[in-house]
Amino acid sequence: MTMLYAATGDSFARLEEDGGSWRASLSLQDKGVQCLAVDPLNPAIVYAGTRGNGVWRSGDGGTNWRDLALPQPDVFSLAVSAADGALYAGTEPSHLFVSRDGGKTWRELHALLDLPSYPEWRFPPRPWTSHVRSIAPSPHDASLLLVGIELGGLMRSTDGGETWQDHRPGAQKDVHALAWHPNVPGRAYEAAGGGAAWSHDGGDSWAAADAGRDRDYCWGLAVDPDDPDTRFISAAPGPGRAHNAQLAAEAVIYRWRGAGPWEALEGGLPKQPLESMPRALATVPGQVFAGFDDGQIYVSRNGGDNWRALAIDGDRPSRIEALAAVSNSLPSP
Repeated sequence: MTMLYAATGDSFARLEEDGGSWRASLSLQDKGVQCLAVDPLNPAIVYAGTRGNGVWRSGDGGTNWRDLALPQPDVFSLAVSAADGALYAGTEPSHLFVSRDGGKTWRELHALLDLPSYPEWRFPPRPWTSHVRSIAPSPHDASLLLVGIELGGLMRSTDGGETWQDHRPGAQKDVHALAWHPNVPGRAYEAAGGGAAWSHDGGDSWAAADAGRDRDYCWGLAVDPDDPDTRFISAAPGPGRAHNAQLAAEAVIYRWRGAGPWEALEGGLPKQPLESMPRALATVPGQVFAGFDDGQIYVSRNGGDNWRALAIDGDRPSRIEALAAVSNSLPSP
């Protein structure tokens, strides 16, 4: 059975497959949920990051929650390490925290702010600040950690965040999403405001992956868990189209296979280019999901060739900010 977790910008949504439809239930209403992370070893444990209300933890798949008392209220990124279970939280202003006891206690990784580039970090809509937009702990090495600053760069640590290397060569600086391949050590991927990139050496150096795409403002990112040379991104012509709900996004979902280039995916999706931004992408073996600004979620079961909209019953989410897919059975709400 596949389960979806989603952040709606307001609430947390749990979507459970039920025959030919999906049953959705909302929790954490009015908490400003904008990011999430799932424990890779126990998918019933899920964390929600909020704008204004810190981090929350559920041990039953999103039915009941408790506040984890993060020292900063505005959380823009969360990640749980598959290597050692460490929980990371990134905030605005840019601070990075780690918990090694499921969120009972937190420690700030202060060295991130000692990087030479730190004084130059600026988020264009709020140029007096920046935030930690993406956190990617390596699933193969508990000491290896990537962090993306919007807008500031892609930073790398080889000792669990105690020390840091500044923006990595070849990577984009306007980092929106980072991912590792779960089965191939050293393979990492980036989606960013200026394009896409990938690394074969554990994030130390990066190479552009832009051929075949006519849109460079990349946002959503997901990798095929069975094939390190297949990944998906969503992209718009620029930030105005991607983030202004009053404008058509003019977005495209792309797939990269083998040596590329990017291919625009169309089968079964709304009229191209897409009016609503596909903000969140997620994969499990054999399935790719795309969550849109208008609350729609599409699934492909043939690697992106064909898509169909999920029939969602119950508390239908009005918007999808972040999306996670898990294939394990979870307790019913």
